[in-house]
Amino acid sequence: MIHPRWQDAIVLLAGAGLVFSFAPFGFFPLAIIFPALLFNFWSEATPARSAWLGFIFGLGLFGTGASWVYVSIHEFGFMPVPLAALLVFLFVTLLSFFPAAAGWLQARAVNPGVYRLLFAMPVFWVLMEWLRGWLMTGFPWLHLGYSQSNSPLMNLAPLIGVYGMSLLTAILAALLVLMIRAAIAKGWQRLLATGSLFAGVFFVSWIAGGLQFVTPAGEKVDIALLQGNVPLSEKWKPGASHQIISHYIALSRKVVNDSEIIVWPEGAVPDSWQHVSAWLGLALPRRQDGSAPDYLIGSIDSTPGGNYYNAAITLSATNKKPEANEIYRKRHLVAFGEFLPLKPLLGWLIDYLKIPMSDFTSWQGAQPDIKLAGWPAAISICYEDAFGEELITNVSDTVFLINISEDAWFGDSLAPHQRLQMAQIRARESGRYFVRAANTGITAVINEKGEITSSLEQFTSGTLVSEVVPMKGITPYVRYGNSLFLGLLLLWFLPVLFVWFRKEDR
Repeated sequence: MIHPRWQDAIVLLAGAGLVFSFAPFGFFPLAIIFPALLFNFWSEATPARSAWLGFIFGLGLFGTGASWVYVSIHEFGFMPVPLAALLVFLFVTLLSFFPAAAGWLQARAVNPGVYRLLFAMPVFWVLMEWLRGWLMTGFPWLHLGYSQSNSPLMNLAPLIGVYGMSLLTAILAALLVLMIRAAIAKGWQRLLATGSLFAGVFFVSWIAGGLQFVTPAGEKVDIALLQGNVPLSEKWKPGASHQIISHYIALSRKVVNDSEIIVWPEGAVPDSWQHVSAWLGLALPRRQDGSAPDYLIGSIDSTPGGNYYNAAITLSATNKKPEANEIYRKRHLVAFGEFLPLKPLLGWLIDYLKIPMSDFTSWQGAQPDIKLAGWPAAISICYEDAFGEELITNVSDTVFLINISEDAWFGDSLAPHQRLQMAQIRARESGRYFVRAANTGITAVINEKGEITSSLEQFTSGTLVSEVVPMKGITPYVRYGNSLFLGLLLLWFLPVLFVWFRKEDR
């Protein structure tokens, strides 16, 4: 029996070590091994003890994996070290309550034994991930499923999405515990049964890789993604917009003859497009024959009523000013970065941090399909691509996905790599090419299988010219959303319900 203090230390280190299963490290088996350590200690613990162990695991996971929050609020929000450290600690503490709740619930649900370990723990773990993905605008970061972007489980993304992948990863962790216990006890039949189920998950995943839900819709499209690498300290200075726009025009000139679409990142025009549209429409480079590619440009859309939106606008040779159906306005805003929750109470915080453009309005209602090079594209801005269930609402009628982003807020941290990994999952879920243009990187092209086909080095100014294949067809995840995952979750929970209704186990 391991002393509780040693258990605490092991669980804390396991939570921190889990980060190495995610990008940029990518050791995906660790997402099975480290939760297995937690599950092992949970299996015999009381509800209170299980909650504590879950909380400690969360401190290790989020304290390490979400450490980039400190970079954002200290290095770019100019918050003093003590206050920044305090806010990050509070943030990590809040996130840690989710695995704590999972621990408490699994211990309350069923008595110690196989049912608790194999059926209750994975279900409550993933339920807390799902809750964390939408509660208080959501923080869908570091879900177990994201760690499997380079594992066979990735083949199941078009079916059950990232939450289904998380559930299977948690089931594998529980099976690993049972396999080790069976081996120690020399219970060869149980070892064979659990080992077969463990291998079966990967076998089914391998088989799923052969399923074809999408096919090419037409010829390849040449697309250029711009990475301006404009420092945040320069971006929002008064009068800086002209110089920054000129920088992107110069980058566009290098690729204008090779591209049908040119994408500028989020906020590439650090001003309302209405203020610069006349000059911008004339200044955008044209090809040698006088024609021009379609441009997708990150900018700000302002309204006469005083609202302004984080937006992407389209411009072309025939259209030097976007119409209403040629503007995408961001819907899912970043709390504290783009809008302030509880503004009457917390308004002082934004004033203190001096974060520019921190009071955007969220767009409500339907968004138009943005057409680029004659093809409808699904547009997202910044971390909207972390919400798969929201992104798929526009996928069925579009042929590829485009995300524009400003990742300079994260500095040289884990966050840009984690975001790129999320984009890989979105591409596989939807069966679409996913391209992302980020000011400081990582600018990349991802194919419909979730594989990164090309990318630019971070913190460099440059262009990425690549081909994307328009895809048609609908994956089950796009068609049904999280319904298949929820069905699988309920199915896996049935043995626990069976135990509840057995009189001797009540």
